[in-house]
Amino acid sequence: MAEKKREIGLFMALVPVVFLIGALFTVIGIYKLDPHIPLVCATAVAAFVATLYKFSWKEILDGMLHGISLAMGAILILMVIGTMIATWIQGGIVPAMIYYGLKILSPGIFLVACLLICSIVSLGTGSSWSTAGTVGVALIAVGKGLGIPVEVVAGAVVSGAYFGDKMSPLSDTTNLAPAVAGTDVFTHIRHMIYTTGPGYLIALVLFGLMGMKYSGGQLDTSNIETILITIKSNFFISPVLLLPPLLVIAMVILKIPPLPALLGGTVLGGILAMVYQSNTLAQVISVAQSGFTSKTGSLMVDELLTGGGLLNMMNTVALILCALSFGGIMERTGMLATIAGALLKRVKRTGSLIAVTIFSSIGMNIIASDQYMAIVIPGRMYKPAFDKKGLHPKNLSRCLEDSATLTSPLIPWNTCGAFMGAALGVNPLLYLPYAFLNLANPLVSLFYGYTGITIEKIEPIEEKKEQKIDA
Repeated sequence: MAEKKREIGLFMALVPVVFLIGALFTVIGIYKLDPHIPLVCATAVAAFVATLYKFSWKEILDGMLHGISLAMGAILILMVIGTMIATWIQGGIVPAMIYYGLKILSPGIFLVACLLICSIVSLGTGSSWSTAGTVGVALIAVGKGLGIPVEVVAGAVVSGAYFGDKMSPLSDTTNLAPAVAGTDVFTHIRHMIYTTGPGYLIALVLFGLMGMKYSGGQLDTSNIETILITIKSNFFISPVLLLPPLLVIAMVILKIPPLPALLGGTVLGGILAMVYQSNTLAQVISVAQSGFTSKTGSLMVDELLTGGGLLNMMNTVALILCALSFGGIMERTGMLATIAGALLKRVKRTGSLIAVTIFSSIGMNIIASDQYMAIVIPGRMYKPAFDKKGLHPKNLSRCLEDSATLTSPLIPWNTCGAFMGAALGVNPLLYLPYAFLNLANPLVSLFYGYTGITIEKIEPIEEKKEQKIDA
């Protein structure tokens, strides 16, 4: 009887969620501040609700610690990624990727070039924001010179920027999604190829067709040339600097564990910084810890090449800790299960489960205005349902990225949409119809869910437990 009294009903289970949504909307949407404090307050509300139902502080704390423990692997990877980004910039690796990416710009395939350039830059930096705020801004200006509508160019920029945000092992969302779902980052990236590949191909074809009518325009490359000249004059640029990204890709294919693979990338970046960019070991260590600060004199280049570092990842780490503390209490006290149960009442098949996950993530992007919340909350809510159906965790992590990550820049009041709109000077609702990758990916994911294509299954969790008991 005591256990029944401890069950939290749907209304009370929704109280922390509604509070979180309201707090995030107020703090992010109105005051333009970070989501950390709203998460801390929502965690306190969730703990208060739990105490009303006789949960002890030890149980609440255990839930928080368990939620955090699920992301410790991702947190360690993020810390290493911070050091790798810094040494890759310092070593000339990221500048070389940007340099050669901009070199492929051509008037005849401008929109396709926009997509490819932003894809290359965002893969190298792991940041859609940095890509759009620098190279993206320059491409918008070039597009205006060609007479191409800015919303079309912005759609190509956003598609390319979020390709890298989704597929780069340097991206925080690419590490957060598998941590929430219970898989590793390289397994997650390999599985996303099945949905991202077709989506990217669709985007390439559509931008190619749209770009044909602009092929006769004159290309104003002044901003692009400024970036190229500045990079060339401040870094030694050579194709040999593209070796580290190729090695990381090879390690992904060879299934080398992500932490040692990325740490190896950091070390290689530091070696190249000393050999080719004339940095000392002390400078490499300092940059790996605090990040690289570009001082080329060009505002565009300095914004693009300033970042990385172990310490600069701590804000993201803190956000993950706050989010998973909230999720841990919600899960430990059964509130997530109650909410998920209400949503999953009519879900009988795998396709329906994937559809609910995708639309819940999109809904969280709209309501909570933050892509991290759109990954963490649905991820923790639906993980037990995926386990029960014997679906590999990488199916869940892929759904979260196909929906939460890629739709976040399409919503004007979402943090990502607000940034993209401000940086590119285009309202997200205007470029939304042209963000082909962002629109196609969720549809491809839904198609796979209902057809079973690429949906990998494992032994259901419940069956494993039964077998252990029988043994």
